[in-house]
Amino acid sequence: MTEAVKAFEGFVGGLDYPMYVVTAFDGTTRAGCLVGFTTQCSIDPPRFLVCVSVNNHTHAVAAGAEAVAVHLLRAEQHDVAELFGSGCGAEVDKFARVSWAPGPEGVPVLADCAGWFAGRVLARLRLGDHTGLLVEPVAGRAPSEGAETLRFAHVHDLEPGHPA
Repeated sequence: MTEAVKAFEGFVGGLDYPMYVVTAFDGTTRAGCLVGFTTQCSIDPPRFLVCVSVNNHTHAVAAGAEAVAVHLLRAEQHDVAELFGSGCGAEVDKFARVSWAPGPEGVPVLADCAGWFAGRVLARLRLGDHTGLLVEPVAGRAPSEGAETLRFAHVHDLEPGHPA
């Protein structure tokens, strides 16, 4: 491991990212996973980048999806983070265990989260071991002001459902 990689890992290892559940529907299959690699990447027009591991079941579904939904979890929703972060959607129906409704393009929208937005996938960018989905928001619900949201420090104990 180079000194640059060690420095980078030390830098990002100290960050406490918000954690999100991203859901997708390709017309046949629903999927969702816990993600921490996201960012707003444009103000006007509004754009958001969501990165999904290429090893994740959700990756294959999102590859054929017109839209995805991005959910911000409340701090106490460790159980939802565990469901979407530790289980594999090819083995368990995650949506049978949470309340949800179809959103734009049929994408599952979780009912009990701090806030969410759904958006059209404008582009898919291969970014190493993740694919970035460039998303244009089309619907959503903002979190309540002052809502405490789930962060990486809250979920560091979870075992991933697949290798990164």
